[in-house]
Amino acid sequence: MSTDDLPETFHVTTDEQLRAVSNLTRHRIMAALRFEPATITQIAEQVGLAKGSSSYHVRLLERAGLVKVVRTRKVRGVTERYYAMAARAIALPDPGEGGPDVLMRHAVADLEAAPADGERHVRMAHLRLTDEQFAELGARLQALTDEYRELSDPSLPDASLVFALFHPASREQAEGGAK
Repeated sequence: MSTDDLPETFHVTTDEQLRAVSNLTRHRIMAALRFEPATITQIAEQVGLAKGSSSYHVRLLERAGLVKVVRTRKVRGVTERYYAMAARAIALPDPGEGGPDVLMRHAVADLEAAPADGERHVRMAHLRLTDEQFAELGARLQALTDEYRELSDPSLPDASLVFALFHPASREQAEGGAK
């Protein structure tokens, strides 16, 4: 199964699914499966886990519907399962007031774990936009992400892109929440 055959988006709607994606190890397993199916052994090697731990986390992801078995084969009398993502993208529910988005926490953890001497492009910009400009920028960022996802080649090194476009809390809201 290629990534072209996958549904575009998997919407996380249950507590079980949210717990499954909230774990950094499972996030990294899903990242390992984003371009091609892999066995438990292959996943363990890519993520740096013991096979038993890899199997445990993949079972939780499978139970939550986030990954699925896409093919099997017999190897010396044992059935080897190949797992793949259930969709090309995962959409999480709004984290709600005061709840940081789990994907941003994972992205920061991945950035911190990335080689310090590797090329990085990390920027933060504070903007003042009309509602229309805000919506347009969000649409353009999404389109750019989709364009480059289409260009992704599994034979090339991984690159991660994370963006967050949001209206920060006002100074009064931030000070009120800190008391």
